Amino acid sequence: MDVTVKSQQTELGLSILLREKSDWIRGKSIGLITNHTGVDAALQSNYRLFAEVAACQLSAIFSPEHGLWGAVQDGIAISSRGEVTLPLRGENPVNVPVFSLYGQSMRPTANQLEGIDLLIYDMQDVGARYYTYISTLLHAMEAASDCGVAFIVTDRPNPITCTAVEGPVLESGSESFVGIHTIPVRYGLTIGELATLLQAERVSSCQLKVVWMRGYKRGMWYDDTGLPWVPPSPNMPTLTTAMLYPGLCLFEGTNMSEGRGTTKPFEYIGAPWCNGEKCAELLNNCQLSGVRFRPVVFTPAPATETTKHAKQTCGGVAVHITDRAQFRPIETALQMLSILTTEYRDHFEFLPTHFDRLVGNIWLRDALSNGTSVDTSQARWESELQTWRDDITQYHAYA
Repeated sequence: MDVTVKSQQTELGLSILLREKSDWIRGKSIGLITNHTGVDAALQSNYRLFAEVAACQLSAIFSPEHGLWGAVQDGIAISSRGEVTLPLRGENPVNVPVFSLYGQSMRPTANQLEGIDLLIYDMQDVGARYYTYISTLLHAMEAASDCGVAFIVTDRPNPITCTAVEGPVLESGSESFVGIHTIPVRYGLTIGELATLLQAERVSSCQLKVVWMRGYKRGMWYDDTGLPWVPPSPNMPTLTTAMLYPGLCLFEGTNMSEGRGTTKPFEYIGAPWCNGEKCAELLNNCQLSGVRFRPVVFTPAPATETTKHAKQTCGGVAVHITDRAQFRPIETALQMLSILTTEYRDHFEFLPTHFDRLVGNIWLRDALSNGTSVDTSQARWESELQTWRDDITQYHAYA
């Protein structure tokens, strides 16, 4: 069988740090903030690469939600400490402590940072505000600043491009771990660019350096980079999932299944009381750009104790992206919610606290429930989005 592999176009910040900027880490005791996505283009784990550098010492690893191996389901706290055994330059293996940043503490503690000179953040984000890895970034920057520890971000691609910006800007007072800063849902920055913004707006005393990528352009999708896709979390298996996630994640804040417990998370939306044939017809009649809907029947497996409609047969729709450049995930999700609130008034419910956390305001849920058009709701945040587009150009590191 012939397999075509796209040649690598983008060189990661991780590789550039190790090859060209080794003076940044020479003589340092390092704390590495990472998970299973922290690999280079050859899929070598960053913690092993750092362990092999004689000029520095890897002293601790810090892991985000889902854990170091990305195996823990969403929202599940992880015990504060584990260990990973590393071979060190031909010497006897040593145990490096692994501290969870999604459990008892959401940020490195002063005790954990004792003796560490430098924190390095290197893992793959997905470009949506809800994804908690960016909250971990800000908390780690704050902790490093408080303890006088230097901070490096090795940049990685925004999988869903940096050219599209969408959704409501989080309102002041609505901050949470799924909405850490006043940014739009789809914010259009790489993780390194976002770090420079967070330094400017939230933690100016952070001793931040960013190792920028080479060969990356703002309009690239992840599969344009030539880099291998490593699922960033259990329910983010593909690039298609990441494209849908900024919109379809809003169904977490409803009583409908967002496809968790199936092989198509965020691609399947449904419930036991939903008529997929009817919903698909209504949604396709909207003629939304870059997307079509197909009726589907699925049965979520109980991935966690809170998996919605686990072991129940659900009717619903499969969301198919037909043109990713034209597809607008947040507009699509809002149109879906608008139709469902009308068609299933006796069944459909918002989970108010979580939905409001996700959208980052307290008014959108009422607007959808009261039949306000999606165009009207989107117009309400368009001026803020334009301001965001204008303001973030100062942080752009790529053309």
